[in-house]
Amino acid sequence: MPGPPAVQADQYTQQDTDPRAGIDEAVAGLDDLAALPLSEHVDRFEAVHTELTVALSTIDKV
Repeated sequence: MPGPPAVQADQYTQQDTDPRAGIDEAVAGLDDLAALPLSEHVDRFEAVHTELTVALSTIDKV
């Protein structure tokens, strides 16, 4: 089952778009977490953590 898209390293640079744009999508990747094997949970959590880190790094725009 595909999860949230992988976050690329260049997303840590300052974004020209709304930093909140990817947060809802990343968090939505946790919606079906209960249906996934435990071995896949870490990847989902890491994707959300990375997206939140990117958003926090651009907090001046929020």
